Amino acid sequence: MRPNEMTASSAAEAIRRGELTSEQLVAGCLERIAEVEARVGAWTWLDPDHALAQARAADARQRAGAALGALHGIPVGIKDIFDTADMPTEDGTVLHAGRRPAADATAVALLRAAGAVIMGKTVTAELAVYAPGKTTNPHDPRRTPGGSSSGSAAAVAANMVPLAIGTQTNGSVLRPASYCGVHGFKPSHGSISRHGVLKQSLALDHVGVFARSVDDVALIARELLVHDGKDPDVPPHTSLALDDWRFAGGRPPRIAFVRTPQWPQASGATQDAFASLAAQWSDFAHEVELPREFGSAVQWHRTIMETDLASSFAAEYASGKDRLSSALREMIERGQRHLAVDYSRALDGVAALRLALARLFSEWDAVLTPATQGVAPLGLESTGSPMFCTIWTLCGVPAISLPMLRGEDGMPLGAQLVAARGDDANLLRIAKWLEQRREGARP
Repeated sequence: MRPNEMTASSAAEAIRRGELTSEQLVAGCLERIAEVEARVGAWTWLDPDHALAQARAADARQRAGAALGALHGIPVGIKDIFDTADMPTEDGTVLHAGRRPAADATAVALLRAAGAVIMGKTVTAELAVYAPGKTTNPHDPRRTPGGSSSGSAAAVAANMVPLAIGTQTNGSVLRPASYCGVHGFKPSHGSISRHGVLKQSLALDHVGVFARSVDDVALIARELLVHDGKDPDVPPHTSLALDDWRFAGGRPPRIAFVRTPQWPQASGATQDAFASLAAQWSDFAHEVELPREFGSAVQWHRTIMETDLASSFAAEYASGKDRLSSALREMIERGQRHLAVDYSRALDGVAALRLALARLFSEWDAVLTPATQGVAPLGLESTGSPMFCTIWTLCGVPAISLPMLRGEDGMPLGAQLVAARGDDANLLRIAKWLEQRREGARP
């Protein structure tokens, strides 16, 4: 196995044992990038010399006997909406071309503190919304990688880096994870600081991660779930404790198979794959119908997101609306027209949905549902629909996309697992339990 193909957990352990150096790992990743970047287009800024210098410094610290962080020497891709003091942050728009932040975003600073090598900046859709960048799907360059965290998902899927970070305001972590066939994890709202990250909507914005295993998701997420007073939504005490196991006595988790109101929009292959999965897991997974009010979730999300976009991107609209994509410009203009009473009603609706989910999760440990309508669509003019992620983003609950299914043409298809708000650690335990149970089986 080439170093760049190792999981982050196995690479970190090999580095600690002296069987691998950070320089060897980063060099292997750079070699892979040189092989496939022209086709995949995952990076918007990458300086091999800078990456190797960080790796050599990490190796020198280890030789000197310094304490090593959990991510010591591990390269991580950073979505280009996170501020980086030593790299440009251009947010996927010509309006921010050449922008050089003075300081790291909190998430980037935490990664550095954990010993990570900040590999470079990955491609984002325009201002992290819908207009795609240059990235293609590593499994089929004719298809979208999803968005808006396009480059982060593609870089992990193409074995360019073992880990990457992104953001989700609707489906921007889970959707590209599903399309690219990697693990994508969006923790509970407010779990990871968004300080120094491009703001769309404080009510909806989440920081998420991409990896190639559940263990790797936990490895990086642990380092990011840290209190930061610069983000008003991060609670004083936040952590990802995986030491205990919820399922005492060996009982399996209780899984609710939820179609959601968007089920008719799923492809036939997606519906068949999930029906087969639910049948295989019938001893612990049972179909549950969401209450009727969830049918309004997509509209409430749209009202909140568009209104907040109009506020967050007011300066960009005022100074350069003719250089924004037509899709983003129209979203901002709709947001400008939304009434305050509609915004308030949407927020009240979210509160009602959260109560309904609290009742659901009092009976079930997790929800199983598609991450996307189907496999990555053909064509690069769109990043695909986020509709199967909307409810869970709106309600701020943790969700993970697991690459355990295949759809049309053998393309990846993510199974989305969702848990109660704040139950992030248990979600990852269940995800790992399900993958171990399903090891080697694909419908």
